Amino acid sequence: MEFIVPPLGTVTTDLAALNCGVRPATIRDWVRRGLLTRCGGTPRRPLYRLADVEAARYAAKPNRPGQRAA
Repeated sequence: MEFIVPPLGTVTTDLAALNCGVRPATIRDWVRRGLLTRCGGTPRRPLYRLADVEAARYAAKPNRPGQRAA
């Protein structure tokens, strides 16, 4: 099901990225790493709770060998 406007308190991947000042690929990476959890939507259009996005934004990110410094 596609939303013109997501339900109150939730955001799409693009809106989450815009809110955090990162690219949508970073949001998908946070999901893959377990820092952020989907709360609904479809496999192609996931939704995230805004509070969870903010928590992931400020969570300590583990460093990997060879990773560029931010």
